[in-house]
Amino acid sequence: MKDATQTLTPAAQSQESIADLVRKIIVQLGEDPDRDGLQKTPERFEKALRFLTSGYTEDAEKLLNAAVFSVSYDEMVVVKDIEVHSLCEHHMLPFFGKCHVAYIPSDKVIGLSKIARLVNMFARRLQIQERLTSDIANAIQEHLRPQGVGVIIEARHLCMVMRGVEKQNSIASTSAMLGVFRDNKQTRDEFLSLVRS
Repeated sequence: MKDATQTLTPAAQSQESIADLVRKIIVQLGEDPDRDGLQKTPERFEKALRFLTSGYTEDAEKLLNAAVFSVSYDEMVVVKDIEVHSLCEHHMLPFFGKCHVAYIPSDKVIGLSKIARLVNMFARRLQIQERLTSDIANAIQEHLRPQGVGVIIEARHLCMVMRGVEKQNSIASTSAMLGVFRDNKQTRDEFLSLVRS
């Protein structure tokens, strides 16, 4: 019979909490984790990290299915300037900016707040901006089956601002265009025009 610990993830096998590990990191950095300002830092860090990665415990199907409505509407729906905050999976430093989402319904629409919640769900994971953009577009395409979906994210990455090349004003832009947004230039241009206005 297989040992039960072999089927557990490394996190489940570890007896140490995130706070315990952060305490060790603080020591490795040359600091004293018992000084006044740092005494509760490991626990605060664990709580913050669990919140910032809470998207792993959410499911797009459950999130979206409760707010999908049958409707006779086939014009573009745009939700722009959705604030987005995520953690870069390469350095675990934040990136943040705005997300613009559009879709053209076939026969279903979704509650507008659910689009922002979907963005949050995928952003609250260790991410790269390119995957985040695609994840949002693919989830809407899969669950609504619209004529097309367009997603644009514009973000500043602290891994570029605070370290490495240290470029303070650089912004990364990514897009995912599916269906008519990919195939029809006029549709794509309309979306881009609405985002820029």
